[in-house]
Amino acid sequence: MLELQELKQQIIQGYHISKEEALGLVDADLQELTKAADEIRERVCGNGFDMCTIINAKSGKCSENCKYCAQSSYYDTQVESYLLLTTEEIVAQAKYNDDRGVLRYSLVTSGKCLSDADVEKACEAIRAIKKETKIEVCVSMGLLDEEAFCKLKEAGASRVHNNLETSKNNFPNICTTHTFEDKVEAIQAARRAGLGVCSGGIMGLGEAMEDRIDMALSLRELGVKSVPVNMLNPIPGTPYEQNKKLTAEDMHRIVAIYRFILPDASIRLAGGRGIMEDKGKVCFASGANAAISGDMLTTAGITIDQDMKMVTGMGYEVRLWNE
Repeated sequence: MLELQELKQQIIQGYHISKEEALGLVDADLQELTKAADEIRERVCGNGFDMCTIINAKSGKCSENCKYCAQSSYYDTQVESYLLLTTEEIVAQAKYNDDRGVLRYSLVTSGKCLSDADVEKACEAIRAIKKETKIEVCVSMGLLDEEAFCKLKEAGASRVHNNLETSKNNFPNICTTHTFEDKVEAIQAARRAGLGVCSGGIMGLGEAMEDRIDMALSLRELGVKSVPVNMLNPIPGTPYEQNKKLTAEDMHRIVAIYRFILPDASIRLAGGRGIMEDKGKVCFASGANAAISGDMLTTAGITIDQDMKMVTGMGYEVRLWNE
């Protein structure tokens, strides 16, 4: 393997590291690794910081058996369930976020995919958001087909979120009601519809570091430029309620390795950040340069005002990039 500083310089110059080189970073000195990752971020991406928020637009009673998820109908988690929110409710939250300088606002819905009728309702809400705010609209609506994605794009959506969640090899341990290949097809269908893609995964599902690296390499192969990195917040009632929480050092190393593999991506701290003592601040100096702010789907997050103060204080500029 190349020496760390030499590898850093080659990545800055456009080199794509191999799986073997990425695995070699697992045992690198953490301080040296995170410093190098932040230097890659600064040289390749500059000081842009991509901040988004999400709304739980349709909650609970999901047909899928993802073992981490509070919204799965397979598990008794006492999560609130409701149908797709009204256009008025969705737009009101969009305005709230837009007024506070948030760049992107994502409509997230439970279930394998939205029904045709709900896609039409979502399109109505998106058109209203675009009419009444300047915020970018993203959608996370499951395994839709190209036709549905085209409708959402025509309504004004600019990006689709669909996490791979973990590596291809590990995916059957996490979920058996759909496949890794189903995820990839949905991502490719969104791309064919002309939409950007946001895709990442959850750390702490019992996966090995090799699985994390394999997922990052899959994202690189798919050309994904917005990569959410979630840390599992074990939910009582799910099969993973007893999973050991990752440490801050675990997350620093994961984020840094992801920056080495995905040098020009928005590496976005997402779910689980609220349970980190520093709310992710050190990760934003270890290669991460984006975040989901506000509440998550079924757990509390960090306020927009807190996040804005933190990231601007670190020298970041909250702005759209990686379009």
